[in-house]
Amino acid sequence: MTITVIFALAAAFSNAVNIMTQHSASIGAPKRQKGWELAVYLLHQPRWLLGWVAAVGGFVFQAVALHFGQLSVVQPLLVTELVFALVLRQVWIRQDVARTAWGSALVICVALPLFLTLAEPHGGHSTANGGEWLSVLLVFGGIIALLILLGRQGSPVRRAALLAIAASLTWALAATFTKATTDTLATFGVGHMFLHWPVYALLASGVVGIVVQQAALHVGPLSVSQPLVVVVDPIASIVLSAWLFDERFTQSPARILIAVIAFAVMAAGVTIMSRTTPLHLDSARPVRL
Repeated sequence: MTITVIFALAAAFSNAVNIMTQHSASIGAPKRQKGWELAVYLLHQPRWLLGWVAAVGGFVFQAVALHFGQLSVVQPLLVTELVFALVLRQVWIRQDVARTAWGSALVICVALPLFLTLAEPHGGHSTANGGEWLSVLLVFGGIIALLILLGRQGSPVRRAALLAIAASLTWALAATFTKATTDTLATFGVGHMFLHWPVYALLASGVVGIVVQQAALHVGPLSVSQPLVVVVDPIASIVLSAWLFDERFTQSPARILIAVIAFAVMAAGVTIMSRTTPLHLDSARPVRL
């Protein structure tokens, strides 16, 4: 459990560094540079390249955490990416952050470990049979496709919400493929890993997740899409952890009830943080209250 927590938190921190560095490099580019010129400009920016290093590190750390631990532990811990990003805003770019955002970060830091402690995720295995994979792909794939279809019309808020949920479900699936890929890698080695399907499912889900998430961010407000992307992923991952990998939780109804309340409080903290954290990285601009 200790190894899982350490690597999951390292993945969350790396993801936060990735977001901060690449976003900072992108907004610092001259306004006249677009398309290929912008891409060439970014390739010469150390911050942007550092972001990619952090992104790769985040994926590796997450893969290690998933290999040694439960999906139902790793994915909820990735929520701390938001807290790390908030700290980086204050410490790295010296941006003032509203007290409400810090308060919501504290709520997340208390509610998340409380949820994991009370829920007691345990057991499970690293593989699933073909029938279980097929049922998951049919159900989740169908829901994702339906959400993307429905997200093509309606108000910006509705479209952003539907696409964000679709992206979250895709990322949850990608986590299961990552876990399966690491098991294949550990069993058969690097060369034979590419002879098995999980690595290709991981690549496909990664592409779909990126495209759908960017669409959600593009069509509607960040305050709608970001909380849904962050919160739905661990919920879906918990369902998948029991469905595919036979992970188990506490049998105490009282502990389950309190754990559910803790998760709901954490989700509220994520929502408040998303709406009170500055949308920009310019420390000279006023803080949102």
